[in-house]
Amino acid sequence: MKIRPITTTLLAASLLLALAACKGPEAEQAKQDAQQAADSAGAAARDAVDKAAAATRDAADKTAAASEQAAADTQQALDKAADATANAADQAKVAATDAAAHASDATADAAQKVADKARDVANDAKANAAKEEAKH
Repeated sequence: MKIRPITTTLLAASLLLALAACKGPEAEQAKQDAQQAADSAGAAARDAVDKAAAATRDAADKTAAASEQAAADTQQALDKAADATANAADQAKVAATDAAAHASDATADAAQKVADKARDVANDAKANAAKEEAKH
């Protein structure tokens, strides 16, 4: 809103009306009209300033509310991200534990197979030795 041009125009019109009226017989009425016009211009200017101030306060309130909502939304997003990270870490820990357990089981199975094979070879060697001794 452009307050200055409106006020300036109203004041200039009031002064011109006052100057023109001072020369005639209705000078007193012209002065009163000029005073009334000046009062009206002042009231209009005050009203415009009040409306501008109210609009500014309203805009500031809306901006503050939007900022508060954005902060709340950001905090909620951060909380969700932290929860997701914690869940992922828990799942990774469980997966690592399971993998270690499976690896231990596989190692134990492989060791058992090697031991079984060694026993079989030892038994075969013992049997062959017994056969050789029996031949002699």
